[in-house]
Amino acid sequence: MKETKVKVVVADPSALGLFGLAIVTLVASSQKLGFTSGVSLVLPWAIFLGASAQLMASINDFKHNNTFGATAFGAYAFFWYAMGFAWLEQSGVFGETLATQADTKQMGMAFLGYLIFTLFMTIGAMETHKVLFTIFVLIDFLFLGLAASSFGIMEHAMHQLAAYSELAIAIVSFYGCGAAVLNTHFEREFLPVGKPFGIFKK
Repeated sequence: MKETKVKVVVADPSALGLFGLAIVTLVASSQKLGFTSGVSLVLPWAIFLGASAQLMASINDFKHNNTFGATAFGAYAFFWYAMGFAWLEQSGVFGETLATQADTKQMGMAFLGYLIFTLFMTIGAMETHKVLFTIFVLIDFLFLGLAASSFGIMEHAMHQLAAYSELAIAIVSFYGCGAAVLNTHFEREFLPVGKPFGIFKK
């Protein structure tokens, strides 16, 4: 029996994923920097933009056979789902017992795991374009700051590192989203994103 392969053509989902990342990091960084307080109104943006929008981008990148993009968007989508759930626990939504037993060092272990993940993804990003590479470098600093502050290492300085890195992620992600939309829409390089480094791939 002859096998037939059908290719499903879908649009590049990176713009949506970067928009989700931009919005959630903009809102979350405002709390870390002290412009806003609490996480109650960070939660909706974490769940719908940080998590769901990036998950949609991940699923469609799988259809593009883009392992790098699908893994990146998917991993960070589930990060924001987990963060949202953690904030709900800490706020006592699931009962006082869970809230009082929360150990932030466990969060630190998760941030450390994401730092390791982001470091090798940063190497991969070198062969995409320089805007995406910059975003990954900033995410490295974000997780470094989050992990160190969770473990009580230079807590204030590391918190500030995480806060400013997160704000920078938002700014660069907005640019990357704009470039992905407008460059495709106008069918030319309307906003430059920089060529790959060309170190690991020809």
